[in-house]
Formats: sequence, C-alpha cells, structure tokens
Amino acid sequence: MLAGIAASDAICARRLGLIHRGDDHRTASGLLATATPDGAKLSQVFRRLIDIKDEAHYGLTLVSSRKARDAVRWAQTLVSRAVEELER
Repeated sequence: MLAGIAASDAICARRLGLIHRGDDHRTASGLLATATPDGAKLSQVFRRLIDIKDEAHYGLTLVSSRKARDAVRWAQTLVSRAVEELER
C-alpha cells in the first residue's frame, strides 16, 4: 500500500515537480493521471489500490487473499513505473 503511494509521489515529483499534499489519497490520482503519457492507466491502478487502503492498512477488516494479491500486483506496477521514471 505505502509503496504504491510513494511510487505515485515519485512519478509526479519526477515528471511534474510536485506531489499531492493532503489526507485524501484519492485526489492524488488526478495528479498522477497528468504526469505521464500513460498516466490515465497508472491513475486507474492507483485508485484500485487506494480503494482498499482503509481495510488493508488500518486493519479494520480482514482483506481476502485475492484482494491482497491484487494490491501487491498494483503496488508493483506503480513501483516499477516509478523506477523507470527515476532511471530516465
């Protein structure tokens, strides 16, 4: 979860020179959407990840194994893309 959020920030910082500030990470998806040519796709991945943040991160409920696997995959997508941006 946190890796995906940090990756989104890294992409935005690299491409736009700014990052989202605020408590609602969902609004950060709009910034990410404008950061790269594939930003709309990245934003969609980010929103999926953020949609399960409360239940996964704060442990309010148990996350199913499928959701957990999906979340890891989504975070990996964002982290991989951030690495690409930072290595440019």
